[in-house]
Amino acid sequence: MSLLAFLALAAATPQSDRQAILSVVNRMEAAWNRGDFRGYMAGFKNPDVVFVSGGRFQAGWQGTLNHYVRDYGGSAERRGRLHFYNMKIDLLSPTAAMLVGQYRLERGARVTEGVNTRLFKKFHGRWLITMNHVSAYDLTAPSASAAR
Repeated sequence: MSLLAFLALAAATPQSDRQAILSVVNRMEAAWNRGDFRGYMAGFKNPDVVFVSGGRFQAGWQGTLNHYVRDYGGSAERRGRLHFYNMKIDLLSPTAAMLVGQYRLERGARVTEGVNTRLFKKFHGRWLITMNHVSAYDLTAPSASAAR
């Protein structure tokens, strides 16, 4: 381990690591809400994030980005407004953490809520999501136009 890497690890505290992880999630939320899917994906390890949603694996970082662009791109109403909340972070080591939190996605009359379980790892002083599992449910039924 280089001296610089050692000093970076030594300078980190549990509170600063938790804050850094929450900052990643806050940047992701802001990117989604402005329609910047690449900015949203900046929180995930590229290219080999493991992403599970709807009982299926996405095809890594690029497959996940393609999914978001295909299913949520095109307009602000189709993308919706995303909010992460109630996040609990368990620091597993100086370079690994587990986050479990909730989210709400409002797309017109369609409202989806869910839970994210995310494994974060620290690479070169930067926290990134290496595994993401989503469990979601609709609070309101999707309209015929939203289902297309």
